[in-house]
Amino acid sequence: MTALLPNASIPGSTAALMVATDCPFNLTADVEAGLRPGNSLAPLCTLCCCGFLNRTLTLMFMVTLGFAIIVGNVVTLTVFVQTRQSRTSQGYLKVSLAIADMMVGVLVVPFSVYTEISLMVASAPPIWYQGSSTSSSVGELVSLWQPCMLIGPVFAGCTLVSISTIFLMTLERSVAILWPLHKDALVTRRRTLLLILFSWAASFLLALAPLIFSSNFTLEYNECSRMCNYSPLLFGGHLPPDINILLLFPAFDFTLLGGTLAVNIVSFTSIRRYSRKRKLLSEGSLSDGGGGIGGGGGACAHRPSFSDIKAAKTISILTFAFTASFSPIAVFVLGNVVGYTWCNFSFFAFWILTGNSCCNVIIYSVRDQRFRKGVALLFQRDQSPPHSEKP
Repeated sequence: MTALLPNASIPGSTAALMVATDCPFNLTADVEAGLRPGNSLAPLCTLCCCGFLNRTLTLMFMVTLGFAIIVGNVVTLTVFVQTRQSRTSQGYLKVSLAIADMMVGVLVVPFSVYTEISLMVASAPPIWYQGSSTSSSVGELVSLWQPCMLIGPVFAGCTLVSISTIFLMTLERSVAILWPLHKDALVTRRRTLLLILFSWAASFLLALAPLIFSSNFTLEYNECSRMCNYSPLLFGGHLPPDINILLLFPAFDFTLLGGTLAVNIVSFTSIRRYSRKRKLLSEGSLSDGGGGIGGGGGACAHRPSFSDIKAAKTISILTFAFTASFSPIAVFVLGNVVGYTWCNFSFFAFWILTGNSCCNVIIYSVRDQRFRKGVALLFQRDQSPPHSEKP
């Protein structure tokens, strides 16, 4: 039984068929008609976009998600920019994370909305819908600019920036917890800004790696995920030999997530040890030896602040949310590398990851009291209270 690999292309055509054992859908007459010379590939009838009602609901979901991402991250950026107390290393990292998330809402989601509207109102898909080239009426091969060549790297790069920023936030909080007296000397604004610039450059370089280091990949609007994804070029119905280069993305993310988890374990072990000593001090169990060198008094002199502990817990929640949203993508990429399509699953995987871009403002609102105060002051018409209010 044949299945269409929706994100695969052959030079000079707009789609390719390959034999696969896992077939979540069948070829229709419309798809077969789309494979004729001079025709565009007709969109597949998938779970999310089969029928007018499903298409409308999917479009409403995309518009709502894009609006939530933009508004939430604009509020986050405004609060951090207007609040002096937020102009710290941690504040700069949060601004970097918000910018990466907002780029997803400004560029990636609107492009998917535009494409889906075009598919609904037009009798034929856009000329760039599948493949980066098409045949003209005179039989010449006309190269077209593929919008996904911009949108795809932006989405991949912003995703990598998010996890690298969360990793840097975890390192910054761990220094504040493990070496509170040396925090100001180790974590400076200049070093933080340099690390932020390096994370952006490295993330977008990695996002372009399949195009830079291989000629067997392109970027197309995937009719399953409804996003711009990397597409391996098929030669003789077979995947390219360097298909494993796509594993760079989950390998990078899970390496940083693993490092974040390890740093969090060390930080929370220190917090738990400090909390235990503080409890014993309050009960008087360490009253005799607590004042000596290396005793409880020494621990209290080097104790992390309550705000540092709470910030570490907030970052751990951010890490968990990103891990939960990225894991389906990792499974999907692994499946693609071994030859599976998983069309319906790819839609949910990619849009769950996209939805993570509006989660951070929700986490800040629940966990960060200073952020809540900043949001309240932002929406107040009278701006006199901030001068007299101190955190």
